[in-house]
Amino acid sequence: ITKRAGRYFASFLFEINTANPVSTTQSEAIGIDLGIKSFAVVSDGRNYPNINKSERARKLIKRLKREQRKFSRKIQKLKQRKEETAGKKCKRSNLDKQRQKVQRAYMRLSNKRHDYINKTVHEIVSTRPEYITIEDLNVSGMLKNRHLSRAIAECEFYYFRALLERKCREYGIQLRIADRFYTSSKTCSRCGHIKRDLKLSDRIYKCECGNVIDRDYQASLNLKRYGEMILEQSVA
Repeated sequence: ITKRAGRYFASFLFEINTANPVSTTQSEAIGIDLGIKSFAVVSDGRNYPNINKSERARKLIKRLKREQRKFSRKIQKLKQRKEETAGKKCKRSNLDKQRQKVQRAYMRLSNKRHDYINKTVHEIVSTRPEYITIEDLNVSGMLKNRHLSRAIAECEFYYFRALLERKCREYGIQLRIADRFYTSSKTCSRCGHIKRDLKLSDRIYKCECGNVIDRDYQASLNLKRYGEMILEQSVA
């Protein structure tokens, strides 16, 4: 039994015998490109927006910041009272109440993000694709970018991948991981030309062969083909 943000949670652990799931393919293979502008872009045309850019999520983020500022001010006031009373014990009831408010605001925001990811993964897996290909994102390296670190952390890519792996095992779907250095966004999906000077701000990919396409959607198409390459190599 654990307590978090003023709520109690009971956890139970038990073992069950389950048979290996049999893959029942209902649709063709798909590739999924994860990003900040759009949370997930699927090669079949589906686009899942970033939940953190929605109006509801922005209100929760704003509320969390407000409660954190209040909590910080109360800590400073408590330090001042200790200095004025020569280190005597001071009441911390208001500080504890404000800490619980911060925890509740954070938990509400975290639950909303996880609920969105759960529904996204369920919708993707429920189509029973032949296989799913995603990138092996270097999240720890991406977080070193001080301009995008907060936006990347809020997307929770690791949680998405862990949940997708578990659901694929349950449904008997093969999950293929593309190499970390695979140029999925810089490679033209029509002719295969690699555009080395492609910038992050270039949202539309324009190739010399006349291919004009959204870079995230193109990355999902290339990831789908990468999964086919893995299959061909394994067969060979």
